[in-house]
Amino acid sequence: MAFQSRRRFLWHALGGAAATIPLTPTLLRARTVGLEEFSERLRAAADDDEQAWRFVKQQFPLRSDLILMNAGNLCPSPYPVIDTVIRLTRDVDADASFQNRAKFGDLKERARHALARYVGADPGEIAITRNTSEGNNTVINGLTLGHGDEVVIWDQNHPTNNIAWDVRAERYGYTVKRVSTPPTPSSADEVIQPFLDAMNDRTRVLAFSHVSNISGVALPAKELCTLARERGILTLVDGAQVFGVLHIDLHDIGCDFYTGSSHKWLVGPKEAGLLYVRQDRIEDLWPSDVGVGWEGALERGAAKFENLGQRDDACVSAMETAVAFHEAIGPEAVEQRVRSLAAALKQGIRERIAAAFFHTPLEPEMSAGVVIFMIPSRDARALYEELYSDYAIAGAGMGGEFTGVRLCPHIYNTMEEVERVVSTLGRIR
Repeated sequence: MAFQSRRRFLWHALGGAAATIPLTPTLLRARTVGLEEFSERLRAAADDDEQAWRFVKQQFPLRSDLILMNAGNLCPSPYPVIDTVIRLTRDVDADASFQNRAKFGDLKERARHALARYVGADPGEIAITRNTSEGNNTVINGLTLGHGDEVVIWDQNHPTNNIAWDVRAERYGYTVKRVSTPPTPSSADEVIQPFLDAMNDRTRVLAFSHVSNISGVALPAKELCTLARERGILTLVDGAQVFGVLHIDLHDIGCDFYTGSSHKWLVGPKEAGLLYVRQDRIEDLWPSDVGVGWEGALERGAAKFENLGQRDDACVSAMETAVAFHEAIGPEAVEQRVRSLAAALKQGIRERIAAAFFHTPLEPEMSAGVVIFMIPSRDARALYEELYSDYAIAGAGMGGEFTGVRLCPHIYNTMEEVERVVSTLGRIR
């Protein structure tokens, strides 16, 4: 059984049983359940793994005819998160006074503590940002670099951990060195060596995606961070395609900075994210935003990097509920499920379409939930559009060096849906 027998959940994050809120016909389809009932019913379904995961799927307001495999871009939130955001938004709109909104300070700190526990960090090392892009740029803008310095980056990084470096380098005069790794690598050694070859005594920063959004390749983050630290090199790890999928411990990984978004695999509120700054790096990293409350922020560790002015307090607070939802299932169970779905998808496509080519490694240790493939006889963009318009299968169309279709299954997908996707691809190839 994939689910943990012992689950931790933060029932108080919901402020009691969440009320049913009939906003749309989709939301009317299922009764909202709080995390306590969710956990109890999950335990009751423990004898049938697929039944348990079908129950998890029911916690999301998905269209009944839609197979959504676009977690690499945007995920739906489960009812407990939706209800938290709506309940707290209504609270603010009913009374936007300073006195009423004072409670959000405590709610944000609870969210910070939950996030720290979830990623294996200290609360003082966690800033709640708006997304991975903001986290990456906070680090890139905040480091002191100049002529003679080098930054080594992976050429499969997201633009906010790639082109963003170029823009700052043009301004401040340092050098950005791109590393290419072998296509569809089958071992960690294959991807580590190019980074080792690129690092020298001028290298100040190593910046890479934990899992690439354009290829699905997973890098051995702990090994790369260890090698960098041994050489006095700072590390920025973009965790957008990992945060909410893999069960991570940032202290164990040993990075200096780590970023992630709530709206992807964490299935959390929109426009919220995480920035981890290692405790001994907080003082040296300059903030990008300085505003009201700056003096107090200086005393609160990584909180100095979220001095962003007025925030959506309901959204920030709901990060605690998103963590609670994952903990009710179990982070290890979430990772195992996503890996199982991705593996079944790869295997099914390989068996059904012999000519299919995968940009994403087939080895589970070299990938996670992102699956990118190409069918030589089909235009990738046209196939991506056809899957959605004709078969209600939502993924992403990828271009450039890794042209293909990207499918990213998550905990709201079933094995039956994977089979339907594979069957559909086999018919329309």
